[in-house]
Amino acid sequence: MLGLPRDASEAAVKDAFRTLAMKYHPDRNKEPGAEEKFREIAEAYAVLSDPKKRAEYDSGGFAGVAGFSPEDLFGGIDFEDLFGGVGLGFGGSIFDRFFGGRRRRGPPRGADIEIEAVIPLEKVASGGEETVRYQRSDVCRDCAGSGAKAGTQPRACATCRGTGQKTSSRREQGVLIQQSTTCPDCEGRGSFIDTPCPACMGRGRTERDESLAVKIPVGADDGLVLRIPGKGYASEAPGGVPGDLHVIVRTAPDARFERAGADLLRLVEIDVTDAVLGAEQSVPTLDGPVAVKIPPGTQPDSQLRLRGKGLPRFGGRGRGDLYVRLVLRVPERLTAEERKLYERLRALRRLR
Repeated sequence: MLGLPRDASEAAVKDAFRTLAMKYHPDRNKEPGAEEKFREIAEAYAVLSDPKKRAEYDSGGFAGVAGFSPEDLFGGIDFEDLFGGVGLGFGGSIFDRFFGGRRRRGPPRGADIEIEAVIPLEKVASGGEETVRYQRSDVCRDCAGSGAKAGTQPRACATCRGTGQKTSSRREQGVLIQQSTTCPDCEGRGSFIDTPCPACMGRGRTERDESLAVKIPVGADDGLVLRIPGKGYASEAPGGVPGDLHVIVRTAPDARFERAGADLLRLVEIDVTDAVLGAEQSVPTLDGPVAVKIPPGTQPDSQLRLRGKGLPRFGGRGRGDLYVRLVLRVPERLTAEERKLYERLRALRRLR
């Protein structure tokens, strides 16, 4: 699955997994089958990166590791550390989503937030921090999420004793049957707030504006999703962890270039005479203007390739190219002298 020989080193296994996982990661690759491919790649790495599992695979093939649960396979792998803070979601949330990991016990986590960060091409090329601003609900700082005014505490519901559930029992044919329902008195909250917090009106959460510096990796693809743990909405339940913030990287429109992955495209108009005779044209790049030679006899819509003048490839695999598309500009108005020259040229070409 990783395309490696049997005796591949641990470093080779890690490098191959990093390359393939970033290619097929579902936050980057939306093509059909990418999620399944990512799952297979991760499972292959989990086996090959562990000496014991690798030995069992070498001796028994897929049958040798067929009995491993997701926890057995991935329990000892720190995907976040492995990918060096590149910004993709390789932690618990994607483990739960694709590998059936155990869900967190206790109060439910807060909802995730999804926003966009529109960055210029220069920031894509250099990477660096980008400040994003958004609104989210968070634990009220005045009451620490209890909903009760500072100096007071919520009062536990006497009916359910703070559990939020009312349990009834009955015995049928010698079998004890217990049934739990939402407590009708506290409506499942487990407590009453006699003196609500004035800052959050008893909700335990407040809306506030957030400003956060997000690290944009060099060569970030358009549509790349960066996950920032714990910066989403606060949990609806006391003690629950907040959700995550998902920042979708978008490339800002640029008057100079059109982006196509790591490559850039620029349209350059040239005169008929320059197309016929050849010329030198100054073309802007992200590194400054460069002189481009237009060969004699250039045809309309010809394309010149400037190697390495595009964007860095995400993951550190070199740079893309800049493609210069030459658009022929035909003059709409001619001076009397220009017309005579063009007519003379036409007459000469007819004599050929």
